[in-house]
This record gives sequence, C-alpha cells and structure tokens, in this order.
Amino acid sequence: MHLVLFDIDGTLLDARGAGRRAMRRTLKEVFGTWGVLDTYNMAGRTDRTTIRDVLTAVGISEEEIERRMPQVRRLFPLYLEEELRARPPLVLAGSKEIILRLQKRRDVVLGILTGNLEEGAYLKLRYAGFDPTVFRVNAFGSDALTRDELPYVALERAERLLGITFRGEDMVIVGDTPLDIQCSQVVGAKSIAVATGPFPAEVLQQYRPDVVLPDLRDTSRVEALILNGKHREAGRS
Repeated sequence: MHLVLFDIDGTLLDARGAGRRAMRRTLKEVFGTWGVLDTYNMAGRTDRTTIRDVLTAVGISEEEIERRMPQVRRLFPLYLEEELRARPPLVLAGSKEIILRLQKRRDVVLGILTGNLEEGAYLKLRYAGFDPTVFRVNAFGSDALTRDELPYVALERAERLLGITFRGEDMVIVGDTPLDIQCSQVVGAKSIAVATGPFPAEVLQQYRPDVVLPDLRDTSRVEALILNGKHREAGRS
C-alpha cells in the first residue's frame, strides 16, 4: 500500500492570492493588524507559523496569538469563501487527472498534506472542483506548527482511521516547495517536487527530492513514479 499525500497550493491548484487576502482580513479584525503579512513568504509554511511570525514581528506575544486562535479559525473560512467565490481558484495542469487515476487504485490511499488550516484546505479543494472525500488521510496546518511534523500526523491518522500501519518509505509526498521536500526527507518518504508553484525546477533540484517534474500533466509517468520504489530523477524533468 502507498500513502500518497498532495500539497494543495501550487501543486493541485492556484488560489490566486485568496488565502493571503482572507488572512489579512482575519488578522485585522482579530488583532487590529495583519503585521508583516504583505511581505512574508508563505510558500510551504503552515498557516499557524505564518500567523505567529507576522504578528510577533510587530510585538504581539505568542500567548496572545494562541488565545485568539479560535476567533481566527472561526472568521478565516468566512472570508476565504468570499474570496474564492469572487475569484475561483485555477486547477493546475494534470492535477485532477492524476487524482482521478490514483483514486481508482486499490493499493493507494490518497491524502492531503498542507500548511492550510483544515477549514481553508477543504474550501479551496471544493471551489477548485475536487471531491475532498477522496482524500482519506490528511494533515493540515492546524494540526502542527511546522510542516516537518505533518508527515507524522498523517502516519498516526492513517493507523487510527484505516487500521493500516504505514512506514515512511510507504509514503509519497507531492509538493511544490523546498519545505515539502524537507518534510518528506524527515520521515524517509519519497519526494516528488513539481515546478508549478513559486520555485523553478532548478531551485527544487538543489534540495534533492527523488523526482522533479515540470507539472503533473503526464499522468501515466506521474503514476509510475509514485508507485515505483525510491530512485532519484532530479536531473530529468
């Protein structure tokens, strides 16, 4: 069995800035400021890390941030849905096709590994036309502070929900940032990096994923790379 986890933003879809705009509105309402969000690099980071970093930079304590997180999680999905409704996300090349292909396989368990808060992740998937129910084992930015913790969340969740014990080498993580690659290496998973986000292939190659692809459109090749054992193809995109 293969546990195959996909990132959302820059991998499956392009939300066209909806998350940042919704976060700006949320933080302004809850904290009176969005801190340094406008210049902060969110790529690959969890929403919890983003919120902590942009607000502590302007003097708000971590204790205050944690105390008000329930308000953030209540308001953020409301603003995000408004943003997504006004400007729907774009589906990235090959992403729907590879999900449809993999969900038919009995030897694959599909999931999401994302820095998004859980509520935001499901909204983005639905507005891009994905069926969230096909992703059975998920790890979200609301589950941990750092992305490196999320593969372990997924492994624990898989055992609890499905009764299947996966090891790191049974896991494949597909993402578009160096932090996606890093978190796969932490747990010993196979890393497939796609250059459909902010990082070009030559930059992703520097972080030594097992595979670098320009996108997911060659679904037969992507499927084969996911199902085959670990082997480095970083020089072949």
